[in-house]
Amino acid sequence: MSKRLLSLAICIIMIASLLAGCGGSTPAQSSAPGTSNQPAAQQPSQNNQTAAGDDELNFVIIVKSYQSTYWLAAVKGAQEQMKKRGVNATFNGPNSESDIADQVQMFNDAINSKPDGIGIAACDPSAMLDALQAAKEAGIPVIAFDSGIPNAPAGSVLATASTDNYKAGVTAAEGMWKAIENRVKNASGKVRIGVVNQDAVSESITNRGLGFIDKMTELCKAAGKKTAVIGNDLYVTKAKDKGDEATADVIIEVRVPSQTTTELCATEASAILNQSDTNAVFGSNQVAAEGILTANQNLGVLGSTDDKIIAVGFDAGSIIKAAVKDGTMYGAVTQSPLKMGEVTIDLLIAAAKGEPVSDVDTGGAWYNKDNMDDPSIAPNLYD
Repeated sequence: MSKRLLSLAICIIMIASLLAGCGGSTPAQSSAPGTSNQPAAQQPSQNNQTAAGDDELNFVIIVKSYQSTYWLAAVKGAQEQMKKRGVNATFNGPNSESDIADQVQMFNDAINSKPDGIGIAACDPSAMLDALQAAKEAGIPVIAFDSGIPNAPAGSVLATASTDNYKAGVTAAEGMWKAIENRVKNASGKVRIGVVNQDAVSESITNRGLGFIDKMTELCKAAGKKTAVIGNDLYVTKAKDKGDEATADVIIEVRVPSQTTTELCATEASAILNQSDTNAVFGSNQVAAEGILTANQNLGVLGSTDDKIIAVGFDAGSIIKAAVKDGTMYGAVTQSPLKMGEVTIDLLIAAAKGEPVSDVDTGGAWYNKDNMDDPSIAPNLYD
C-alpha cells in the first residue's frame, strides 16, 4: 500500500512540473529597445510606425462660434484633412462669438481631456492667456487659427494658420476705391465711408478693420482729400492717422455692435446707411457684411450705380455671394477657411510629434461678379 502511495505521489509531482512548464506564469520581463512581445508577423515595419502613431493622435478644435457658415467651412477642411492624415479630432465652439467665457471654459475642458494638441480660434485673445499658460504647463501644444494671440505666454502658441488680416483689409479698401475714387475726388461736400466691425477684441477683425481704414486714408490723401476716423475708440486710437473731423473732407465712421449678431450689425449699418453723405460701407466679416445686407432690405440704398451706396463685404456664404452676383454688393474679399482647417490639422500633427512649426498665411483675394467663378476664386466661396 505504501509503495502505491509513493508511486501516486511521484506521478502527481511529475504532472505538476509539466503543467508549470507549459502553462504557468513566468517572471515579468522588460523588452529590449526596439523589440516587441508581439509575434514577428504582427510587428509593424519601420516605415509604418509613423502612420501607426498618427492613428493614436487625438486633437480638440475650438472655433469662435457656429454663427456663420465660415466656421462650418473651416471645420469641414479640418475634418477632411483629419481623415487623410489618419488622426482623430473633436470640434467645439460657443453659440456666439460674444460668448467669450463659454469658449474659455471649453478650452479648459479640453486641457482636462489631455489631448495631443488643441486648435483654437480665440474670440478674445486676452481672455485666453491663463488657459494657454495652463496648456503649456500640461505639455499640450496649441495651434491658433483664423486669429493670432499676440500676448500669449511665451511658447504656449506654437504657430498660427490665418489670413494676413491687415493685408486683407487693404485689399478691401483698394477694391472699394475703384468704385468711389471719382466720387471722392469730385465731391463738393463731405463724403462718409462706413465700417461695420463685429467686435473690437478679435485680432483678425481688428487688424482687418485697421488695414481698411489705413489704406482708405492713404488713398484719399493721395487724391488730395483730408480724412478723419470717428466712432469706436479702439479703431480711432489705433488708426495710423485719425485726422480732424472738423476739417476732414472724408469721414471714416467705424461702428461696432454690443454683441456679435447679424441683427445688431444691421442696426449699426442702418445708422451709417441713413446718413445723407454716406457713399460707401465695408463689412469686415461674414456677420457684419450680412448685417449690412439685412439693413438694406428696408432701405434699398445699396448698388453699383452712381446714385447708390457702394458696399464691400468679407468672406462668403450664400447671402453675400448672391448680393455680389446681382450687384447689390460691389465686391468682397474671400479667405480660404477650408485651407485654414487643413493647415491647422497639419500643424497640430507636426507639433504633437515635436517637429518645428511656423505661422502659415492661408491667403485671401478680392472677388466680384466678374471673377467669382474663376477657378482660383470659386473653391473658396463656400455657401
